[in-house]
Amino acid sequence: MPRQFIFASESVGEGHPDKVCDTISDAVLDACLAQDNKSRVACETYAKSNLLVIGGEITSNATIAYHEIARKAIREIGYVNDDDVFHADKVFILNALTEQSQDIAQGVDARQADGKKTEEQGAGDQGLMFGYACLETPEFMPAPIVFAHRLGRELTRLRKTGAVKWLRPDAKTQVSVVYTDHVPTAISNVVVSTQHTREVSHQQIESFIIEEVIKKVLPWELLNSETTFLINPTGSFVIGGPQGDAGLTGRKIIVDTYGGWGRHGGGAFSGKDPSKVDRSAAYMARYVAKNVVAAGLSERCEVQFAYAIGHPDPVSLCVNTFGTSKVDEGCIESAIKAVFGFKPAEIIEQLDLLRPIYSKTTNYGHFGKTDPDLTWERTDKIEALRDAVGTLDEDTTLKHLEKIEALSAAVN
Repeated sequence: MPRQFIFASESVGEGHPDKVCDTISDAVLDACLAQDNKSRVACETYAKSNLLVIGGEITSNATIAYHEIARKAIREIGYVNDDDVFHADKVFILNALTEQSQDIAQGVDARQADGKKTEEQGAGDQGLMFGYACLETPEFMPAPIVFAHRLGRELTRLRKTGAVKWLRPDAKTQVSVVYTDHVPTAISNVVVSTQHTREVSHQQIESFIIEEVIKKVLPWELLNSETTFLINPTGSFVIGGPQGDAGLTGRKIIVDTYGGWGRHGGGAFSGKDPSKVDRSAAYMARYVAKNVVAAGLSERCEVQFAYAIGHPDPVSLCVNTFGTSKVDEGCIESAIKAVFGFKPAEIIEQLDLLRPIYSKTTNYGHFGKTDPDLTWERTDKIEALRDAVGTLDEDTTLKHLEKIEALSAAVN
């Protein structure tokens, strides 16, 4: 009997209070890097009602108008309606930023310091980071999170183009996918909660979301008579955003990554420059895992790194292919070490991370996008990995490529 199970992932819209904060933190980071690519940034944002607090640590030669950046970000999200308590032009902004601690700086800087064992650039903190890739979708991502993001993007498109006047910025989506032997075979449940104006009826919202969003965005062959649709299940979602709930940078780390399918080390991304391995090493781990799967070395791959603050080399590297590897996992790990470099400075150089690209990552996941600026999504190390492994036969490679095409067609 084939094994069946259901796995769900969620996404949130740009107007979700936590994503508002992520957006502002990444906008500040990009503004700093645009003027000074050596900026050290750890920007945290908090939002509630008509209050916005920007805090954290920034050391930079950039001259930044923090209030203007925040208001612009809020305006672009869409909090500009007269009845919004959280409004781009009316929100009260408190600046609580300081400079980076000198103790942390000496560990990260590529220089000698008392007690530091190397002159190389070290990791900005201790911690563990994961990267994941699989053959379920063309994005090499798990299907549930890809589908949840697609719904969120479409809601935002409809709202920002003015096609649907009653949509407001806050929204959440969730998709439950039925797997049969690890292949997506159906969608069992779709949940969409979207903020709206007062005058629209629940029946109108429900009908529109099912017919014009869900059925047009999700793969029709995975929807069936048993698929359940739950649209604004509370009945009303007029009060949203930071008026309805507090927002904080870094609280949507599962939405940002693999929807709960791939593991997570716990470190958030938004507002952090690439000297912080929470962000840069997680991007690197995704880059490695995606290239391993794309190269045909496995059908699923998870890579974990761990770092010590101030130390350049990872203290551990772990590869897990969940029994899907086409060659010995030890060979894959050796190939990874031969092809990629994992010191913070090497990661920054390989992925060209000292650029103002991070606002492109904030919403709808940091992984699975096709933007060329997001270098960790490239699959340019396929041949290098195959050469390093040296034992992957032509027939295995061909079958793997056929499976990629078949799975992509099934869920796209």
